[in-house]
Amino acid sequence: MQGEQRKPLQFPHIRVMIGVSGVVDLNYELRRSDRRTVSIEVRPDGGVLVRAPRWASRRMIEQQLLLHRDWITARQEQQARRSALYPEPDAEQERALRQRASEFLPPLTALWAAQMGVTPTAVRITSARTRYGSCSGKDSICFSWRLMQYPEPAIEAVVVHELAHIRHKNHSRAFYAEVERWLPDYRQRIALLKAPKGDQP
Repeated sequence: MQGEQRKPLQFPHIRVMIGVSGVVDLNYELRRSDRRTVSIEVRPDGGVLVRAPRWASRRMIEQQLLLHRDWITARQEQQARRSALYPEPDAEQERALRQRASEFLPPLTALWAAQMGVTPTAVRITSARTRYGSCSGKDSICFSWRLMQYPEPAIEAVVVHELAHIRHKNHSRAFYAEVERWLPDYRQRIALLKAPKGDQP
């Protein structure tokens, strides 16, 4: 089998060469760090970003890409639909979304924080593209102004999610129990962020 000919498999943004070794040849961005596992992200523009441990070999990384090629293709198609239906906001639209986020999110966060019995040290608005919310180890919460493009039930779910991280600094069962204690329909709400906006009810 050593002389087996490799056959190319084509799909958007990625060219896969399948051979005996299973190694792939494709376009992707690789970032190495002290992390322990390989993660694959499909960006809003359809590009592929791979985060990997410093010790991981190129072959190991590309075998993971080959293993997840169907998922990558599906995500790229989803991002293409999203971009076609909702292009990147222009400067005027961005200013309006930032203003709305600044006026809407801090009071909503304060309301839910009081109900949940937690106290964030700060609430800030950012320009993050893929993380609509985050909670630091010091209980400072950030929200992306892009979150304001989604329905209010989804926005509320992100707020409760980040406030729950003040009690649980992970995504354990206890964390999700805390979130669903306040929002029993949390999973339905958060799903609105994962589908292209044009596919939302």
